[in-house]
Parts: sequence; structure tokens; C-alpha cells
Amino acid sequence: MVNIGKKKTKYSTKNNIFEYYRIQAFSMKKLGIIGFGWLGNHMAERLSHQYEIFVTTTTQSKAEDLASKGYHATLVDFADDRSEEITGWEVASQLDAIIITVPFSGIRGMQVSMKNRQKNLLKFLGDYKGQLFLMSSTGVYPQAEKEFTEVDLSADRVESESFITHQFPQANILRLAGLMGGTRLLKNYNISNLDQLVNHVHYADICSVVEKMLEKQSQSKVYNVVAPIHPNKEEVICAQKDLPYLGVRTEKGRLISPAKLISELGFEFQYPDPRYFHL
Repeated sequence: MVNIGKKKTKYSTKNNIFEYYRIQAFSMKKLGIIGFGWLGNHMAERLSHQYEIFVTTTTQSKAEDLASKGYHATLVDFADDRSEEITGWEVASQLDAIIITVPFSGIRGMQVSMKNRQKNLLKFLGDYKGQLFLMSSTGVYPQAEKEFTEVDLSADRVESESFITHQFPQANILRLAGLMGGTRLLKNYNISNLDQLVNHVHYADICSVVEKMLEKQSQSKVYNVVAPIHPNKEEVICAQKDLPYLGVRTEKGRLISPAKLISELGFEFQYPDPRYFHL
């Protein structure tokens, strides 16, 4: 592992602006993001005004780019076939919270065993005691036409979640629906089964959920993070292309409920309807 920190900056003794910001940074809480992809980037941008950000990435070039943005980057790879020994994250004990965005549930939430990747992550975390988040997926629920809540499937019955909660009982599990927002819009993809109801969530709402849970110091929670309105795919595409939808929405389908999240956190979605994620 290689740590790449912030670049040093020269400043004049005639003013204390740099010193002020240096002290502010020193006094800020520290947040770790393991796996700095699309979602990790959005989270860092959202939370960097409140937290000093420590991240992991797999390439030197990206680490240098992240350092130029003011993030502390560590080079590490959690590949499932990795044979090289992974050691503990040196800064972990200094971090107030850690968010894990590395996938452990396979493509589209399929329960694919990733034992080596799991072991590597646990070694990397060591005996971390702070607030912890694992970004999971609503794909862990069966493919059945019903409304699923967290009660239907506890974390200890999901391999890609239980490996964390067994070692870190304080961990929060966030089961994310289909990640959307920005350029990630349904209209930009080749889509089949247009009458199928969607379970989507805008990245801005994911960031808001994490931010609120950080403020509340939430621990040991399992939440479905999904927009509460479930139009079908054709409705979403028509709305995003500014076209009228002339069909009739089916009442049956596989739905994921965010009711627990809304109730316990008092959470209000900024983007409750996937038809308008582009606005």
C-alpha cells in the first residue's frame, strides 16, 4: 500500500490565511471512503466541507489526481484473486467513520462468493471501532413479485453483508437500488422489459442518507435506500425524453420499500420519483 497525501503549500508570514485553513483541516473530522468510484466521488464532494477525506484507489494515476483535489489517497486492491498480503489501513484508527463502496455481492446483487476479497477488506479494517457503512444492494432480495422490506431478509442471512456485521456489529448496511443521476439516466441505455417497475435511487439522496446517519451517529442499521415511487421503465424513459406516456402502469412487480428509512430517519427524498431524476 502507498499513501499519497496533500501537497505542501508555501505561504507568506505576512498573513495567516494558510495557517487558518491548516488548523481548520486539523480540527475537522476524518472520513474514509474505501473504493473511490462513481458513488464514492459523489460522497466525497458532498462531505468534503465537513470532513477531511481519506480514500482508497487501485491506480497510481488516480491516486495522484485525488491528492491534487485535497484527498488523502491510499493505493490498495481488493481483487478476489489477489495473492499479495494486505496489511491494515494505517490511518483507520484516526477516522471517525468509514464508508465501504467496494462491491461484495456480485453483478446486480447476485450472491457470488467473494471470500478472498472479504478477507482482504477485514484485514485492511483491522480492529476499527468507529462508525462504519457498507454499501450493499437491493439485488440481495429474491426475484419475486412482492414488496420487500428489511424484515424479509436480515443481514446475517446475506453472505455479502454478514461478513462485515459479524466482525463489526456497529456496521450500517445500506441496500442501494439502481444508482441513477447525472448522466446515469434510463433513456441513455438499451432497455428491455419496458413494463417492468423500477427500483431506482438518485445519488444525491444516497449522499443525504449517509450525511444524516453520520450526524445521528447511527449504528447497526439496515436500510433500503430506494426512491418511494416506482413507475415502469417506459414511463421513466418517456419522461426523460419529454414524451407523453400513453400506457397503463401495472400494479404488480418486485418492489423495494424505503418505509423503514423514511420512518426512523425522518428522511425526505429530494428525488422521490425516477421519472424526474434528470431535472
